[in-house]
Amino acid sequence: MTNTPTITLNDGNQIPAIGFGTFQIPSDGTTYQAVTEALKLGYRHIDTAVAYFNEAEVGRAIKDSGIDRDQIWVTSKLWLQDFGFEAATKAIDLSLKKLGLDYIDLYLIHQPYGDVPGAWRAMEAAQKAGKIRSIGVSNMTPKIWNHFVPDFATMPAVNQVEFNPYFQQKPLCAILDKQRVTLEAWAPLGQGNRALMTDPVITGLAEKYGKNVGQIILRFENQLGVVVFPKSVHADRIKSNRDIFDFELTPADMAAMAALDQGKGSHDPDAPGVAEQLAAYDVHAND
Repeated sequence: MTNTPTITLNDGNQIPAIGFGTFQIPSDGTTYQAVTEALKLGYRHIDTAVAYFNEAEVGRAIKDSGIDRDQIWVTSKLWLQDFGFEAATKAIDLSLKKLGLDYIDLYLIHQPYGDVPGAWRAMEAAQKAGKIRSIGVSNMTPKIWNHFVPDFATMPAVNQVEFNPYFQQKPLCAILDKQRVTLEAWAPLGQGNRALMTDPVITGLAEKYGKNVGQIILRFENQLGVVVFPKSVHADRIKSNRDIFDFELTPADMAAMAALDQGKGSHDPDAPGVAEQLAAYDVHAND
């Protein structure tokens, strides 16, 4: 997969350490163009979801790239409306159809509420059938993880959660590390948090290494073993976000970055009403 370093998941599969995120990129041709550009610039890991409404454009960009299918890692995610064994089984087939693929490299439970056990069993069955290579979860806090995962027959390969230098998920990481579960970071750059992007520790390291702030943040996360997928629709930023493997932060640099943790993010999956709010989001209105 070009020269992108990989991380070995607990199921033995090798996932590219950096990918291209497509959250909030419209399906009006913009996703197709952005993914096409990302693939041209060497990305081999594309992250999408049913709830992003852009699986079809992701799939078309992959098909038109001319790159062998086994060289591209594709992630998608199951939405709440499709939880339960039967609904999830149909949803997986629909994602495969929209993507135009024979298999998905990684499939995640997007929001961990409702009939999560039924959805997970469907994902395990799809994995055994060769429709999915790796299965995982997303937005699981320690509380949610401990509620569901001990009853799973298969340990998730990943947990995709909010993660950046200001929110380093240390209690969760302690749980995941014991099971060799890989953490993936959504919003690895803090969704443009101005305080984060102008933090003197990070700007100082950017000056030291001749890199931009985003590259310092992504390199810090990479050295922690976190899979990152920054999102951009601008070719120069898509390129620079991937240019993080030609330098290494020292242990002192890593310690300084680790000390920035504030222990709080922008989204709290444990907050009252979150499950109900997300369940009202209809991903099949246009099917």
